[in-house]
Amino acid sequence: MAIIDNGIYVNGVRTANPASLDETFQLMRERGGMGWIGLYRPSEDELQAVAREFGLHELAVEDALAGHQRPKIERYGEHLFVVLRPARYLDEEEEIEFGEVHVFVGDDFVVTVRHAEAPDLGRVRERLEGRTELLALGPVAVLYAILDEVVDQYAPVLAGLENDIDEIESQLFVEGTDVTQRIYELGREVIHFQRAVQPLTDLVATLLRDDADQLDEELRSHLRDVHDHTIRIAGRTGMFRTVLDNALTVESTIVARRQNAEMERMTAESIRQGEQMKRISGWAAIIFAPTLIGAIYGMNFKDMPELHWTFGYPMAIGLMIAFGAGLYFAFRRKGWL
Repeated sequence: MAIIDNGIYVNGVRTANPASLDETFQLMRERGGMGWIGLYRPSEDELQAVAREFGLHELAVEDALAGHQRPKIERYGEHLFVVLRPARYLDEEEEIEFGEVHVFVGDDFVVTVRHAEAPDLGRVRERLEGRTELLALGPVAVLYAILDEVVDQYAPVLAGLENDIDEIESQLFVEGTDVTQRIYELGREVIHFQRAVQPLTDLVATLLRDDADQLDEELRSHLRDVHDHTIRIAGRTGMFRTVLDNALTVESTIVARRQNAEMERMTAESIRQGEQMKRISGWAAIIFAPTLIGAIYGMNFKDMPELHWTFGYPMAIGLMIAFGAGLYFAFRRKGWL
């Protein structure tokens, strides 16, 4: 059964725990109290039964069934439809796990539809039942309590993000570390969180503005407090995004600098090896000249020129020295030696 909790409240006091939706509707009519129905992933038939009884708008019901909605507040006649995105931070994975809760608010009823474990609406109900004077203010008091719970649960998310950002900043200038991927992935989580938080500021402001005449002064004060919290959280989230953008820029600069330094080292090594090859090639050419002459005159053919000439040997030695010296000075002038 999709019903997680179901209660009838009169003047802030729980007077009945109906076992079914039909019993809930009957007791609400008999006692004239407020019904608070908590549903968890209801089927279409279950939610449609609630919609028919309370006259919920079909578009709001369609959104609640489909899920994956952005945070928003919409008014359909006398009813409010609110979508919230609670969140919790998974430190080991460095990911934010988002939930989703839809709240239908009427004059004498509240229907909550959850699609995830968070938020813990049982805790919200228990806390609110301990404050009968606040619960007696009606369905909007329940909406406030849910908003307050969702916003309070954002604090650990901020702490987790801040801790990871501090770790990234401390790793930026550590030699041999590359945190580019970590910065990118954490930045993506911050963007998703910002999309969940940012609309809450306008959401609560709309509630304060449009329902100003119907809100009790105490309830208005509580909602203003939630509004202030959403502004601070949105501001810090925006700051996190800026810090991560700057960190990514710095990391890209550091990586580019390291790559340039490596390229310069490789270029210097290539130049050094080129210089060595020039020297080796130069000396090889110098040695090749007398080797060629010696090889020619070492063939010992009978009819070779100058073979029986008196000055043949000195001439060969002279040619070797002359070629070697000429090549040496030529290479030296070109900087090869």
